[in-house]
Amino acid sequence: MTANPLDDPFYYLNNFQRVLAWLSQRYGDVLSVEEQQFIDAFAALPRSSQGLLVRLVMRKGLHFRHSKLHYAEIGEISAAVAPLLALGWVEEHANLSLVELFDVLLKPEILLCLGHLIEQPKARKTEWLLALADCFSEPQPFRDWCPQLEERLFSITVMDLCDRLRLMFFGNLYQDWSEFVLADLGIFTYETVEFSAESRGLRSREDIDACLFLHECQQRFETGEPLETIADHVSALVLDNPWLERRRGKLLFQMGQHGERIGDFALALCIYRDCTYPGARLRMIRVLERIGEYTLALELAETAVQSPQSAAECQALLRIVPRLRRKLGGPPVPRAVAREVERLDLHLPRVDPMLSVEYCVQAHLHEEAAPVHYVENSLVNSLFGLLCWPAIFAPLPGAFFHPFQRGPVDLLNEDFHERRAELFAVCFAELDDGRYRDTIRRRYVQKWGVQSPFVFWGSLSEALLDQALDCLPAEHLKHWFNRLLLDIKANRAGMPDLIQFWPQHKTYRMIEVKGPGDRLQDNQLRWLEFCHEHRMPVAVCYVQWAEQGA
Repeated sequence: MTANPLDDPFYYLNNFQRVLAWLSQRYGDVLSVEEQQFIDAFAALPRSSQGLLVRLVMRKGLHFRHSKLHYAEIGEISAAVAPLLALGWVEEHANLSLVELFDVLLKPEILLCLGHLIEQPKARKTEWLLALADCFSEPQPFRDWCPQLEERLFSITVMDLCDRLRLMFFGNLYQDWSEFVLADLGIFTYETVEFSAESRGLRSREDIDACLFLHECQQRFETGEPLETIADHVSALVLDNPWLERRRGKLLFQMGQHGERIGDFALALCIYRDCTYPGARLRMIRVLERIGEYTLALELAETAVQSPQSAAECQALLRIVPRLRRKLGGPPVPRAVAREVERLDLHLPRVDPMLSVEYCVQAHLHEEAAPVHYVENSLVNSLFGLLCWPAIFAPLPGAFFHPFQRGPVDLLNEDFHERRAELFAVCFAELDDGRYRDTIRRRYVQKWGVQSPFVFWGSLSEALLDQALDCLPAEHLKHWFNRLLLDIKANRAGMPDLIQFWPQHKTYRMIEVKGPGDRLQDNQLRWLEFCHEHRMPVAVCYVQWAEQGA
């Protein structure tokens, strides 16, 4: 062991071995025969061969030229690759397509090998590739493509297997092996969470296969394959894993939205009808309205009004239902009058066009006795995250799968609060007896820089924290925190841009800033209404630029 993991030249291999040990311990019962054999055979390899394989796995692509592989700790590449060739994990004579060949050759090398077929030697590689595509439809080994080059080409054959292992460890395929290096460098620090035996995202071989299938469908969707076929495959997938079910729902929701964008409303409706992801019902109502099915849209909307999924859906339905009734010939329904919010109108000189309107207002209103901070969503979320840290990072089954999570995987689930109700109650009790100030200050120091889904470390300072804890009433904090827990996805955004403190009087005011032509968004309106309901001081500042003569 070294004080700094990166001091060991085989640091990347040590990390890979950690993953294999973790998987053997926690996923031994769901590993396939091929995966278990790989883990066992890998352990028996010479260290140089282990290191070379991991280097190749962590590099981009599948094909690697011998002359481009230089690793001091590995030494002679020919010796290190021999056991990998014997196992079939690396192949030397794999067939390459023309595209793959162009990826591993430089322009002068392409001219050397294929120059007799290139009519425009000064053109770009992409232009050569297009010109030669019809000439070479069949792949062939590197030595057949380039007999003029004295070069060996190694192709890794176990990348799919290593991706499956990475999927089991991280629970996703967007995190990669660099997570270890970033953690070792101290760029990212993660909370240490105790993992129970039940804390794993993929509980069976079927779960692993389903997760890989969903990933494949996501890629097919993103590359533009026809929606209908992919949606049918995703809908037909049999799942009994709530975590994967939510993934499936999110993918279907994205497909439904894309169906709307391309004007395939029939397909969008079909997808939304079977989609349980939050927001799908509201999108279905909007699509029905858009295609003129007002009666069906109103029936579904009135059902939704009886049991709205969220405050956002409720807000949208207050607009949609009266509009649908009017379209069906019903009497006009008067709109609810919005509550008046304190309004500030400012005419400011635009000194620096690169400076945002929020920073201009902050500079204009800031006083030594009444400092103004540009916090937007960062302050309330951070205070919540610091106070409720034990509840957020509680090691509940199904919440944490690996050591590189910035928060629990069920953070946005409807039952997130319910599963931790007692833990949050303990945290909120500190707001009643005053302990929260010391707790938040202490945790700010203890947890500084640790990844969190709520704490914005870059936006916090001791001065801001002290002013906030002195000027924000505990009652208001409790209201904000409870609202966050009602709908974390929707309510951790839309908060006012600025906050102004009067430390001498222990008071504050939040300010939402709107530049010329800007308007309040729905989530901002909901926050303003909430603040008004609980008598929290908030204002909307409308800015015109003085030089515009407005």
